[in-house]
Parts: sequence; structure tokens; C-alpha cells
Amino acid sequence: MSRLNPRSRNPSRKAHPPQTPRNPIHPTTTADSKSSKQIQKPNHLTSLPASRTHHSAVVPSLPREPMSFDTPLPPYNATDPHATFLNSSCLDLLFIELVPMAYRIADELSQREHSNSTENGLVRMKTGVDAGSVKDGGGGGAGGSTLGGTATGSGTEEGEEGERKREGAYRRLDALGYRVGQGIVERFSRDRPRFTDTLDMIKFLCKDVWQLIFRKQIDNLKTNHRGIYVLTDNTFRPLARMSMASPAEAVIKAQPFLWFPSGVMRGALASMGLNTTVHAETSELPGAIFQIKTVGAKP
Repeated sequence: MSRLNPRSRNPSRKAHPPQTPRNPIHPTTTADSKSSKQIQKPNHLTSLPASRTHHSAVVPSLPREPMSFDTPLPPYNATDPHATFLNSSCLDLLFIELVPMAYRIADELSQREHSNSTENGLVRMKTGVDAGSVKDGGGGGAGGSTLGGTATGSGTEEGEEGERKREGAYRRLDALGYRVGQGIVERFSRDRPRFTDTLDMIKFLCKDVWQLIFRKQIDNLKTNHRGIYVLTDNTFRPLARMSMASPAEAVIKAQPFLWFPSGVMRGALASMGLNTTVHAETSELPGAIFQIKTVGAKP
């Protein structure tokens, strides 16, 4: 009689499940587990695509463009990729050279017009002499009379010529300043809300625009609240290095140097939607007074 296995007599005893054999070829060690923990990526990186992770790690992020609800940055921000800087001494030299340059251009244009008119007059005179009769010999007398008349009125003609040059230089400098003022406002007011009040426009001109060009603010601002504004700069930079023996002569010589900043004011205000006329004068160097009058303002 065969003996039964004593383990089979106890049916309530459960058999243990088979254990998974370890891999003898690749044993798990403590060093491997530590290295695997070091290689493992954080959760916020593993959820991103591999290409985006590589891009963000190689290329640095550019500065974010300011939104309309952000605080506007100063106009001379060095982080602006489109910012261009200029030596302040070069700007001062440019202000000094603007007026002589405008007069030289006006003089060249005047001489060109005078030469063209003289050539046209000589051609017409020669044509008239060839076509007419020369028996009485009156041509020489007529030429002498014309020269005499020209000599007599030479002082008046020189005064008119000087006034014409002065007017041409004024228009050129005013037009240059107008364009510069427009460009400055278009460049440095793009991150600001649109101005709706005239006084805010004038304050922006006195503080920001004047600081950009002349590195200081307007010293005094007065208004009659009816469209007339008086801006006073006690140390106007283009006049700071100017000196004359006579104060009256200095005031006359300094007047053309106020035409360009007057154009800057008109252009800046026109870019903000305000049409004005600007009158500038100086009574004592280096101060300057600018009177801004809006179109339709009552005195």
C-alpha cells in the first residue's frame, strides 16, 4: 500500500504562486538604481515634446513685447533691439552746423537761379539785336542806362536777396524740424495710450520730447487755457555756447537757431493730432521762449 503525501492531506493550505526568476545576466545593483534616478527627467519636462525642449535649451528667449496694459518703458531703453544711440557731442555739433548749412543751400539755389535768369536775358537781348536795325547805334546807350540803373538800385537788390536767402533758410530748417518731430513722436509714443487732452500733449512735449533732444526738460510752462501755451527754456542748449560783444547783435544772430526746434514742436504736436503755429524768440542768451498757438485759439 502506497503512502500518501502528507501535504496532500491538508486541503486548506494554499500553494504559493510561482516567483519570477531574476535575470542572471543583468543583475540590479544599487549603483544602477542611483544612476537611473539621476537620468530621470522632471515631470514638467517629460510632458513636453523633445524638439521644443531642445529649442528652449539652445535659443535664449527674446524680451517680451510690451502690451498696452504694461507700464511703458523709458524711451532710451537699452534692451530695445531697435534702439540706436548717438554721441551727445555729435548732436550738439549738428545743431551748430544746421543754420550755416541751410544758408549755404539757400545761397547756392539763389546763385543758380540768378545765373539761369542772366543767361536767359542775354539770349533774349542777343536775339533782339540781331532782329532789329543797328543803323542808329542806340544799343550801346541802352546798355549803359541799364547798367547805371542796376548800380543805383544795388543796395535794394542786395537787401531783397538777403531777405530771400533768410526766408529760404527758415523754410528749410522749419521743414527739417517738422519731420524730426513727427518721427520722434511716432517712435517713442507707440506704447502709450493716445492723448485726448491738449494739455497732456504739451506736457509730453515739454518732458519727454525735450529730454530726448536737448537732454533736459522745459523749465516753465504757462497757458491761458484758451489754446495759447508759453514754454520757457532758461538754458537752451543750441544757444549755450554762443556769445557776442553786443547783446543786441547776439539776439539777432541767435534767432535762426530757434527755427529748427520750432519745427520740431509743430511736427511733434501734428503727429499727435494737434495743428499749431509756433513763434520763438530770445531776449537774453542762453534763454529761449516758445509760444504755441493752436489753430482757432482765442487770444
